[in-house]
Amino acid sequence: MSERGILVLGWIATATAIVMYLSYIDQIMLNLGGQKGSIVQPFATMINCGLWVAYGVLKKKRDWPIAVANFPGVVLGAITLATAL
Repeated sequence: MSERGILVLGWIATATAIVMYLSYIDQIMLNLGGQKGSIVQPFATMINCGLWVAYGVLKKKRDWPIAVANFPGVVLGAITLATAL
C-alpha cells in the first residue's frame, strides 16, 4: 500500500475510533439518570487511551492519527467513570 493509502487508512481508523468513544455519551446519560454502570470498562479505556495518546505525541515522529483517535477515549472514559461512582 502506498504512503498516501496508509495515511488515509490511519485517518479513517481515527474517525471510527472517535465514533466508538462517542458511544460513551449514552452510558454517561444513563449514569446521570440513576442507572449506574460498571467503572471497570471506562477506567480501562481511560488508561489505555491515555497511553496511546502519550505514545503518539511522544514519538520522535509524532503519530497524530493515534493521538487524535484516542484522546476522546481519555476524556469520555474519565467522564463515564466519574458519573458511574
